[in-house]
Amino acid sequence: MAFDLSEFGVTPAGQDAVRPFAVEGLDVRGRAITLGPVVDSILERHAYPEPVSRLLAEAIVLTCLLGTSLKFQGRFTLQTQTDGPVSMLVVDFSSPEAIRACATFDAELVAAVIEAGEATPERLLGRGHLAMTIDQGKHMQRYQGLVELDGISLEEVARRYFARSEQIPTEVRLAVGELYTRTQGGGPNHKWTAGGVMVQFLPEAPERMRQPDLDPGDAPAGADVHIIDEDDAWVEAKALVDTVKDVELTDPSVSVEELLFRLFHERGVRLFDPQPIADQCNCSREKVKGILTSFSAEEVEQMTVDDKIVVKCEFCSASYEFDEI
Repeated sequence: MAFDLSEFGVTPAGQDAVRPFAVEGLDVRGRAITLGPVVDSILERHAYPEPVSRLLAEAIVLTCLLGTSLKFQGRFTLQTQTDGPVSMLVVDFSSPEAIRACATFDAELVAAVIEAGEATPERLLGRGHLAMTIDQGKHMQRYQGLVELDGISLEEVARRYFARSEQIPTEVRLAVGELYTRTQGGGPNHKWTAGGVMVQFLPEAPERMRQPDLDPGDAPAGADVHIIDEDDAWVEAKALVDTVKDVELTDPSVSVEELLFRLFHERGVRLFDPQPIADQCNCSREKVKGILTSFSAEEVEQMTVDDKIVVKCEFCSASYEFDEI
């Protein structure tokens, strides 16, 4: 179903912006995003293997959805540490709009899982944990939540995180795409796109948010699990989100506003002001210099090559050159 957004007085936010929304008929609130130039510039700069780029793009989308919910000037960092071929992902969001990201991986192991046709996000991550850290700035306490990674997707990570730490029923969809076009000279042109949508069940009556118990884990065999029927409104909201196809989240011709109207037009969706996202690193020559001056003379000598110290930012690939003095 196609919608003329102008009839609703809505101007599409375009790519690289998060659109908060609410569906009051279902007691849900959420955020949706499509990323274009931002995710493309980050991934092209790093030139990681294709499956690693896809995994990092998913992490970027998830971080944007979560980081833009901050109600203060601060930082939200998503970081994985695992035993998989991709041992670390780091995505750093600084409010109100700056995002940066990088990955650490074993090239041989990544090549091996690609060759075996097993380069899924779950296989690349392996086992370990994912940390979500909220930093509210100086003189404020940092908050960190951990989620075990045991062969689960980043979508499932978000569901578990909110179920355990916030007790908020949450559904998340993430997708990454590649666009191939022709340049004016006839050569191939490749661009990355990504998108996602997150909905949360937030009724006024807190008892309506009750969820089935989590897996009892090490409970004795045959132990009873407390079963609670999910609220009908939340069941409907999840079912609608489950219908979203990857192409709807990654196609630049489908705006997030059109997608949200497709999903929730019968229930009525209310849109809030979009929040832009920018590919922006906070590294600087002065910051790097401050780090170097904390090293001993012996450590500085070990880092010096041809009378120069060259420091490269893992996030934005900027290089900073210093002499020994």
